[in-house]
Amino acid sequence: MFFFIALPSPESLIFAQYRCNDGQLSKSLKKLHHTGELEPRQDGDAGDDSNEQEVIVIQDTGFNVKIQAPGTEPFDLQVSPQEMVQEIHQVLMDREDTCHRTCFSLQLDGNVLDNFAELKSIEGLQEGSQLKVVEEPYTVREARIHVRHIRDLLKSLDPSDAYNGVDCNSLSFLSIFTEGDLGDSGRRKKKGSELEQIDCTPPEHILPGSKERPLMPLQPPNNDWKPMQCLKVLTMSGWNPPPGNRKMHGDLMYLYMVTVEERHISVTASSRGFYLNQSTTYTFNPKPANPSFLSHSLVELLSQISPAFKKNFSALQKKRVQRHPFERIATPFQVYSWTAPQVDHAMDCVRAEDAYTSRLGYEEHIPGQTRDWNEELQTTRELARKNLPERLLRERAIFKVHSDFAAAATRGAMAVIDGNVMAINPGEETRMQMFIWNNIFFSLGFDVRDHYRELGGDAAAHAAPTNDLNGVRAYGAVDVEGLYTLGTVVVDYRGYRVTAQSIIPGILEREQEQSVIYGSIDFGKTVVSHSKYLELLDKTSRPLKVQRHDVLNEKDEAVQLCSSVECKGIIGNDGRHYILDLLRTFPPDLNFLPVEGEELPPETQKQGFPRLHRHRLACLRQELIEAFVEHRYLLFMKMAALQLMQHKANKDSTKTNGVESPSTTTATEDSLEPVVNGVSEPEGTQNGQVEGLAQAKELAESLVAEDGSDPKSREVVLNACKAVGSISNTSFDIRFNPDLFSPGVRFPEESTDDIQKQKQLLKDAAAFVVSCQVPSLVKDCLDHSALPMDGATLAEALHQRGINIRYLGTVLEFVEKTPAKAKLEHFYRIGICELITRCAKHFFKTYLQGVELSALSAAVSHFLNCFLSSFPDAVAHLPPDELVSRRKNRKRRNRVPGGGDNTAWASLTPSELWKSIAAEAQSYYHFTLQCEGVDQVVEKHGLQKITLLREISIKTGIQILIKEYNFDSRHKPAFTEEDILNIFPVVKHVNPKASDAFHFFQSGQAKVQQGFLKEGCELINEALNLFNNVYGAMHVEICACLRLLARLNYIMGDHQEALSNQQKAVLMSERALGIEHPNTIQEYMHLALYCFANGQLSTALKLLYRARYLMLMVCGEDHPEMALLDSNIGLVLHGVMEYELSLRFLENALTINTKYHGSRSLKVALSNHLVARVYESKAEFRSALQHEKEGYTIYKNQVGEAHEKTKESSEYLKYLTQQAVALQRTMNEIYKNGSNASITPLKFTAPSMASVLEQLNIINGIIFIPLSQKDLETLKAEVQRRQQLQESGKFEEQTADGLLELDDKIPID
Repeated sequence: MFFFIALPSPESLIFAQYRCNDGQLSKSLKKLHHTGELEPRQDGDAGDDSNEQEVIVIQDTGFNVKIQAPGTEPFDLQVSPQEMVQEIHQVLMDREDTCHRTCFSLQLDGNVLDNFAELKSIEGLQEGSQLKVVEEPYTVREARIHVRHIRDLLKSLDPSDAYNGVDCNSLSFLSIFTEGDLGDSGRRKKKGSELEQIDCTPPEHILPGSKERPLMPLQPPNNDWKPMQCLKVLTMSGWNPPPGNRKMHGDLMYLYMVTVEERHISVTASSRGFYLNQSTTYTFNPKPANPSFLSHSLVELLSQISPAFKKNFSALQKKRVQRHPFERIATPFQVYSWTAPQVDHAMDCVRAEDAYTSRLGYEEHIPGQTRDWNEELQTTRELARKNLPERLLRERAIFKVHSDFAAAATRGAMAVIDGNVMAINPGEETRMQMFIWNNIFFSLGFDVRDHYRELGGDAAAHAAPTNDLNGVRAYGAVDVEGLYTLGTVVVDYRGYRVTAQSIIPGILEREQEQSVIYGSIDFGKTVVSHSKYLELLDKTSRPLKVQRHDVLNEKDEAVQLCSSVECKGIIGNDGRHYILDLLRTFPPDLNFLPVEGEELPPETQKQGFPRLHRHRLACLRQELIEAFVEHRYLLFMKMAALQLMQHKANKDSTKTNGVESPSTTTATEDSLEPVVNGVSEPEGTQNGQVEGLAQAKELAESLVAEDGSDPKSREVVLNACKAVGSISNTSFDIRFNPDLFSPGVRFPEESTDDIQKQKQLLKDAAAFVVSCQVPSLVKDCLDHSALPMDGATLAEALHQRGINIRYLGTVLEFVEKTPAKAKLEHFYRIGICELITRCAKHFFKTYLQGVELSALSAAVSHFLNCFLSSFPDAVAHLPPDELVSRRKNRKRRNRVPGGGDNTAWASLTPSELWKSIAAEAQSYYHFTLQCEGVDQVVEKHGLQKITLLREISIKTGIQILIKEYNFDSRHKPAFTEEDILNIFPVVKHVNPKASDAFHFFQSGQAKVQQGFLKEGCELINEALNLFNNVYGAMHVEICACLRLLARLNYIMGDHQEALSNQQKAVLMSERALGIEHPNTIQEYMHLALYCFANGQLSTALKLLYRARYLMLMVCGEDHPEMALLDSNIGLVLHGVMEYELSLRFLENALTINTKYHGSRSLKVALSNHLVARVYESKAEFRSALQHEKEGYTIYKNQVGEAHEKTKESSEYLKYLTQQAVALQRTMNEIYKNGSNASITPLKFTAPSMASVLEQLNIINGIIFIPLSQKDLETLKAEVQRRQQLQESGKFEEQTADGLLELDDKIPID
């Protein structure tokens, strides 16, 4: 769904390209979103919201056209008026029966349709029109596109692109566990026999208490990937390009192929199509062979000469179109896999061509070969954004250019480091070189010409690019018209940091001194300003909390700035106002910036701040600034309220204002002091904030209302403003001066007072990190509202609260001192693991810089041996002949950036490496790590080597062979150089956001929380719609949207829809985040629940076992989330009467819950109840009673006797006691009377599926969403109806029909 704007021609082509969704977004996907999601609302309940109105305007209903292609029956295709003709092309190139055509036009009544025209603009095109597919003559470009497309079709099931991290392919394994689509195939088993068929025993390594952590199951074997060979070789012939006389016969290029039957053939691509010629490997004879089999498509040609090709190609296409579309669409940004199997390297002409032409940014769709990235990035920003359709088109275009730019920049950065790009200053030392490739400028993260000497040299040069990127992100999000930033991508690859930037037009022709008209190029010694820049930057100063301020230039004149001095303003030759070097967008972090003569607040000094950091560029995060300002706003409101109340009280007691006023102000200021700096109330907990804000808002309104009438209220505001450090005296407004404490920046005399206040504000903000945010993070972990599982989710949890990673040591120390340290063991362990792997990464970076390319895999495997292997003397394995040649050649080499002795890496020993890690932990994180080697650390902190391996691999981009590694052998090292398969870049870039979609999503969430499920569901569907519009089909945010939608479907009783949406969420999470990302694990758990509700028990178990395996690998067994997972597994096993197994999981869950929630928590009560139920099913009533009593006691103490939970538990206890007594009676009877005893049969009931599902819902927190009374009634009725159906056995068939209906709407071909 896109909207088109008339643009001048080159750009219109560019946009046409953004709108033609990558060619990968096939109609099957389109339809996926058409099923009830993109349809306009029939019931017209649009509400008053103008946004929603707009959305409905856009969604014109689709219509059907007939497509007539040569050699196939005509078929119907649903299209939408906004689509372009090009999109129908894409669909036909993806359909099973037309996928082999690329060079054709679509004709309506004999008129050729323009590819870039929208369907609604084509005269005479309506419901039922017939479009003819007409074969067109080839050109060299079209022939190349055709060969490339055929190669893509032949490789469509081959995962090697995903392993190699190219073309935005990535892995997904869900279909292995669901055995294909969850739709129909999952339901074929009949109800009666289903229970017997399930093999519930998990592999040994998944059982609770197992110490094995195998790596192989991470990528289970996929039978679909076993290649069906259609062709042995397809490659360009050595006879290319055709000589002049053949060109004039229409020859475009020559191909060489070997069929499966071992027939070697030479093919001419001519303007009329493809035919066999008479050339061989050594003789050129371009004459057509007899017969020549001239065909318009290569597939038709090969089908005639190779029976195996014909058979396998059609089988391959059938399989291809059966896959879920989400398994095959490209992700927006490349995801790399840190493990891969050994894949055979096959001949591939397209890959070879791509590697050597390096496709200098040559993209098929755009005339003029290389792309002008800067022009594209800025033009998309300039698109109109007045209404929703315009904003959607603009955001789609921005997102598309960004993802293309990130891909090109990554590719270029790798080419630079691999030495494949010529420097623009080749005469200089390697670390100083700069490069231009594909209209992108590349520079290395070293301190060139002592630019950063005063700020920390190379360490500062390494930190500056990420700071700059954060600045670009912040200014990009504020999105002020007329202010432009550069496209920026930071790539870490092979130990080097490369910054890739788009190029300001004209900047390369001029000296920097002439270009900069705002800011400073020498850190503040000389400073200039410019009125237009001040005007533009002023618009950003409020959202970014930047204080306008004066600095002195070299002539001691005051110059006004509205940013840090490093921020430079340059007007490009295109007349646009660019800002660059945004590394100090946010103010400095005084905790890591000791300044002579400046004292930090006492509570921060107590914790050992300020600490010396590697560089002087440590800044506060934007999240921290926001949290701090929010905190101050609450204080401001509380103070104002306090004074107003006093003032009212004073009025009542008719005291004179004059006497009272000074004392009230001093009183409140005194009372404020401890609150401002101390931890009065850590923010971060949602509810506290919301309530506080609501009260504060009421007060604000009352203040505004009284403002004119009462001078007292003005004074109240003034006092409150002073106390919280607001820059205005009449309203709350906090901003920071980013130039404070910058060496070389001087401020005018007259602003000394202001500067003092600004410095105080900065100190308060630094104190706020340590005294508010760190404790609030730990509190959130204690009450499980934050549940990091691995390094990435831990970093995210810190960043959300504005805590930089350099505080990791501080956070861990805080945890050590927390009384409830035992309940934070999981958090502490993940923190230690993160700290160790980050220290190792720092070391690895410089270690790799000294390695030449031919020794890379040996060096990486040696490093991993030193890091993880118990083998005491890890020796680097250099094959002897290589050593010899290396000595001879040493003199001639040394052009690697970094240079130095190229075999120094081989002398690293494990103890040296671990000494360095401990030293790094001390100097960078100020954390004492007592460790001599890996085994000691693993032992002391309960870490897992496999987790350490995963973390270091992801952080450094290493890809290793997937096999079982023996880390603990003391006789041989764990890794050899054959185990290192690849080294990938680690890429940081801006993620442009879909703003309207996000607002819809948030309001949908809010509605759901208020209990309006239906309205919430509609809003979230709307959001999904808009997300798809902006991001295409595959994106992390769409994944969150689908997950919530599935949960709502489930709560509202539509289990089938829940399953379908959750399946998409799992696939998307695997593809866009990674197959073992903590999010993916969560998605697997949700999907298992919906499978169980749908009666697919064996699938539910497989999914839960997969989730457990992944969690064991990512964080080990000792984690609060594992208790939830094990309760789920235990319940499902109980449902299928596997009592022994069920108990193992449920008892493990009980242990973990007791550890992390405390023995008195309601979770533990529930765990006890679940265990008791299984013992009851096993007729072990004594154990059942024991556990239920525990639970009962907890309920009684926590919620009181009258609570329904306590009552339920007490009822159940009575029932168990009766059962136990009955059993005892029966036993006594048997003892007394022997075999002729009369025994009353005991009731041993297998639990009903409904009761198991009820417990599953409870533990997964699903019932706890407040439903309105009416919803509850309908839900109850629905549940009862399903139970009755289930008992009568109709349930199975009925849902199966529902499923097929759903699938009918998704024509996947």
